[in-house]
Amino acid sequence: MNPIRVILIEDHFLARMALHSVLSTHPQIKVVGEASDGQQGIDLYHQLTPDVVLLDLRMPRMSGFEVLQHIRKDFPTARCIVLSAYRGSEDIYRAVRGGAMGYLTKDASGEEVTNAVLTVSRGLRYIPKEILHRLAERMPSVDLTPREGEVLTCITQGFSNREIAEELGIAEKTVRIHVSSILEKMGARDRTQATIYALQRGLVDLQ
Repeated sequence: MNPIRVILIEDHFLARMALHSVLSTHPQIKVVGEASDGQQGIDLYHQLTPDVVLLDLRMPRMSGFEVLQHIRKDFPTARCIVLSAYRGSEDIYRAVRGGAMGYLTKDASGEEVTNAVLTVSRGLRYIPKEILHRLAERMPSVDLTPREGEVLTCITQGFSNREIAEELGIAEKTVRIHVSSILEKMGARDRTQATIYALQRGLVDLQ
């Protein structure tokens, strides 16, 4: 089994060393590159096209949000986990909306960092439950049909309408109808907000 190739984009040397040390202890993970600033990280991604990126949000000259935007523009399927010292809902929302597959605070345990990398490498999201609680506004309960529940699960995994149609064996037009109904029932303005709300309320399982 090929190892999960990871790059670290983090401006603090000690933080990079700690992440490298933690991840290197797992036999399925290999840290293949490190960058100390955003532009270097973008260049490194183009050079190595890793399986997973661990990306600090707060860096000088170029923020993690900008790095995420650049990487996702050229590599739409890039699997990025953002790291932040902050638990503010706006940062989390911006990161998820920007395409991040995972969000960790810098006080996350080594086990949690490793689990996040393993989970995101499979194309699934990883956002700790305590982080999710900071995201969703108070909303009424949502009564989804079984099919809408299946579509919502696919949405939280980042599937496009076409991919949902292929996964569930239904027409893409039908998927669009279900997505519109889900957003309306949840009071969500877009798929990102629907994902956050669904995960926070336990309507779908991250794992």
